Amino acid sequence: MTDEIDWLALAARENGDPRDPALLLLHGFTGSGSVWAALAAGLRRRRLRTIAPDLPGHGRAGVPPDLASASVERTADDLARLVRRLDAAPAHVLGYSLGARVALALAVANPEVIDRLVLESPSAGVADPAERAARREADERLADEIERDGLEAFIDRWERNPVFASHAKLDPRRASHQREIRLRNSPAGLAASLRAAGQGAMTPLHDRLVEITRPTLVIAGALDPARHRAEQVAAGIPGARLAIIVRAGHTPHLERPDAFRRLVIEFLQEDTP
Repeated sequence: MTDEIDWLALAARENGDPRDPALLLLHGFTGSGSVWAALAAGLRRRRLRTIAPDLPGHGRAGVPPDLASASVERTADDLARLVRRLDAAPAHVLGYSLGARVALALAVANPEVIDRLVLESPSAGVADPAERAARREADERLADEIERDGLEAFIDRWERNPVFASHAKLDPRRASHQREIRLRNSPAGLAASLRAAGQGAMTPLHDRLVEITRPTLVIAGALDPARHRAEQVAAGIPGARLAIIVRAGHTPHLERPDAFRRLVIEFLQEDTP
C-alpha cells in the first residue's frame, strides 16, 4: 500500500494480520523495503505484522523535493506519523545501517510509538565537528559521482566498499538479488539521500542515547570493520544487549539470515506467552 505523509509517498509493504503486533523494518542505503521480504514471510508465521517502507530517495519513495524532507530527523517524524496512521503504535522497530540511524532518531524523538528496538550495524552519527564536516564533503563527492557516472557505475564502486568485504563468500543468488534491488533505485534519489541523510548530515545522537528507555537489541557482525560503532551504541543505551554474529560482516541479515532471524524473534517475543 502507499500512504502519503506530506510530500512523501512511503511505499510500505505490509505483511501479516493487522491485529498482530507490528514490526517496522527500515532498510539501509541503496536498499528498499523489499530487502526484508524473506524475513517478513518468516515473521508472519510467528504472528508478527511487518511494515517495510522505502526510505526517502529509495525505491518507490522517489526523489525528495528538497533535502530537508529526506533528513534522518524528518524521516523519523514521518515514520512516527505513518505508524500511527496504520494503527500500529506502539510498534517494534528494526533498522539496518541508515535505517538504524533513523530508528535511533525515532526512539529519541518519538519514543511513544516504539515497543522494542532492534539496531543492526548502527551508528549514532559523527560526534567530532571536523570529522563530521569531512564526512559531509565525502558524501557530497559520492553524490556528484552518482549524478555524473550513473547508477550502475556507482553500485559497482559501492559494492567494493571495505565494509562489504565479507560478501565475497555470499551465496551468488543472494548477492545477485541484493544487486538487483540496488539497481532499482535512481541516481537522483540516492544522491539526495547521501546529501540529506548521510552520517555527516545527521545530528549526532551519542549524548542522547541515554534517553532511550525501550528494550533494545544491537546486532553486529564479527567481521564488520565498523563494528565499533555498534558497540558504542549498545554501550550508550541503558540496558541494551549486544549480539555479535560470527562469520558475518556489515549485513548479518543477508550473510547469516537464519541466525539473524532467530535473534530477532527471540528478542521480540521473549515476553509473549
